[in-house]
Amino acid sequence: MPARPFVFINAAMSADGKIATIERKQTRISGKLDFDRMDELRAASDAVMVGIGTVFSDNPSLTVKSEKRKEKRCAEGLPENPVRLVVDSMARTPIDADIFKKGEGKRIIAVSQSAPREKVKQLGKYAEIIPAGEKTVNLEKLLLELKARGIKRLMVEGGATLNWGLISAGLVDEIYTFIGNIIIGGKTAPTLVDGDGCTGGFCKLELISCERLEDGVLIRWKVQSQKDVHNL
Repeated sequence: MPARPFVFINAAMSADGKIATIERKQTRISGKLDFDRMDELRAASDAVMVGIGTVFSDNPSLTVKSEKRKEKRCAEGLPENPVRLVVDSMARTPIDADIFKKGEGKRIIAVSQSAPREKVKQLGKYAEIIPAGEKTVNLEKLLLELKARGIKRLMVEGGATLNWGLISAGLVDEIYTFIGNIIIGGKTAPTLVDGDGCTGGFCKLELISCERLEDGVLIRWKVQSQKDVHNL
């Protein structure tokens, strides 16, 4: 049995690979069908994770929107929402973020040992705090802790820095990408995966499926290599 949860990334990006504008503002790329698909993925997950940059730019609630899906979760003995988790090395999550204000269910903030104690204490009033790593959150350690807490299926909704951290450490199993019919442009606009980037080897993918969805394309990938990309 795997020591960590099954991890998959879900994201929408423009035809030129951007997930937001140069101002890093949330951009509507997909339509109702893709939003409903994303809601189904959330409802079928044990937890949904984002990075602190996504909290700042999008302020997501990460809740299940469909009443039927919430009712189904409750009928199965689950909370109406999956666990909502923010990777936040320095404990910068605003206490008025929608993740705290909207929806029922458990919240987790993953921090590093370097996070200011007062901020960690304050966030601890609204969420469970998991320390993992010295200066930044150690994602592998965090995932092991999540699995120990019963989280078997983890959905990741960005952003680009968190995606890179997970992929470069060989911690992702599948990637869903909806490619919309717009061009955003901008050399500093975030892409699906940012970070340091590969210098030699690359993270290889195996195509699972590809289908037209509304005015875009939905692609599902299996991550073939689970090695640390930095070592390739």
